[in-house]
Amino acid sequence: MNRHVHFTLLALAIGAFAIGTTEFSPMGLLPNIANDLGVSIPSAGLLITGYALGVMIGAPIMTLWFGGYARRNALILLMAIFTIGNLIAAFAPSYMSLMGARLITSLNHGAFFGIGSVVAASVVPANKQASAVASMFMGLTIANIGGVPLATWVGQNIGWRMSFLAISALGLITMLALWKALPVGSVGQKPNIKMELKVLTRLPVILALLTTVFGASAMFTLYTYIAPSLVEFTHASPSFITMMLVLIGIGFSLGNHFGGKFADVSMNKTLIGFLGLLIGLMVIFPILAQTQLGAAIGLVLWGAAAFAIVPPLQMRVMSVAREASGLASSVNIGAFNLGNAIGAAAGGAVLSLGLNYAAVSMIGALLAAIGLVLVFIQIKLTTKPNTQYQQCSQT
Repeated sequence: MNRHVHFTLLALAIGAFAIGTTEFSPMGLLPNIANDLGVSIPSAGLLITGYALGVMIGAPIMTLWFGGYARRNALILLMAIFTIGNLIAAFAPSYMSLMGARLITSLNHGAFFGIGSVVAASVVPANKQASAVASMFMGLTIANIGGVPLATWVGQNIGWRMSFLAISALGLITMLALWKALPVGSVGQKPNIKMELKVLTRLPVILALLTTVFGASAMFTLYTYIAPSLVEFTHASPSFITMMLVLIGIGFSLGNHFGGKFADVSMNKTLIGFLGLLIGLMVIFPILAQTQLGAAIGLVLWGAAAFAIVPPLQMRVMSVAREASGLASSVNIGAFNLGNAIGAAAGGAVLSLGLNYAAVSMIGALLAAIGLVLVFIQIKLTTKPNTQYQQCSQT
């Protein structure tokens, strides 16, 4: 890759890092926010749920809205919304105003990753596009290793408002990086909303989006309840749980890298291989986690398998919806967030039935298995000769 390509992907990765940090950092600050604003911790937890809902709703709307802008301008404006949302959060006088700030911030999320994925894929040859998309998502995985823990530390030691203020500074840095790295570009054509929405109704696109939903559901079934799972399996201490979260983040980064590399060779084989690995790991995780070493090894591998499916899933949706790749890419980010919510709900439902945390892991494996079945269905459809699906085939 030449220097221009590296700078472009770096600017996109900085934006992904900022978005990942603001999405997940409130998880570690719920007690601080709840105490300061006089609400319960479950109510404070709705700030995360509200953000996810904002991503799902905002992704298609914002992508279509900014469709007529040059991509550099669109991405900078989206990060301006991100920055303003975090500034409002930093000075929010009440719980409802903070919720409103979170909803404003979330509006940029899906469209940024959607348009950013198209930009990343456009600056490299076709056989490097999945790796380029993975380079942008690397910022999201690094946020889980460094950004979220750092924002949590700032929030716990200086104040949660300073955490949001620092994240807004990341937004400004991203805007400057995008302005410097991306070409001016021409003004985009006004999107044909009816046509683009129609593209999303194609069976290959629906199947690809559903695969994303079930893949993300499998991941968040266990990830949401990883702390109590470790307590049950290994009697883990808080410091050990923190260490395991860092290892999961490292696994995410490794999986994102190799998932992109392998997807450049074959999207189908990458999805089959890593979904199969994810299923196996979730089945045996309760056994591996009987020891701390086994838990550590299992979670690094699990994190890698869980995030290795992200680049090929993003590329698959873009490949089967070429006429509306930006919209489909953004909606796919919304599908990830829908999967997050479903996974958390599935794990909670299992526990509500009185089952143990081993059962939570098994339900995650089942959701991953459904995703794997959907991949095989897509392969069958796209390899049928003389059908309308053959043009969408990507192996």
